[in-house]
Amino acid sequence: MTHRRPTLIALVLIAAGCASQPSFIDSKQAIAVDTALARGKFDLNCPAAQGSVLSRQFIQAPMAGPRMSAMGVDRAEYTVGVQGCSQRGTYIVLCTQGTEGCIAGDRSK
Repeated sequence: MTHRRPTLIALVLIAAGCASQPSFIDSKQAIAVDTALARGKFDLNCPAAQGSVLSRQFIQAPMAGPRMSAMGVDRAEYTVGVQGCSQRGTYIVLCTQGTEGCIAGDRSK
């Protein structure tokens, strides 16, 4: 019975983490779009540009060590399309759990 207890606790913790993934992604989406849009407006030199989420995913911190503890932090990754002034581009935006802001990478044309 003592061997099953750590396994049961681990399964409960994993299930709790999975349940929070959609709310984490949802909670960061607006700031991810705002981040990409600010960068896009500057890159495109277009104050009227609009942004929309093309895809999004949860990236779990890698597991390491004998007890499989997380190394790093969980992140949400968004692909945001920005268009305006007859131009468009896409941005990969990363938002880290436990922080306020997000980071937009370079524009793909």
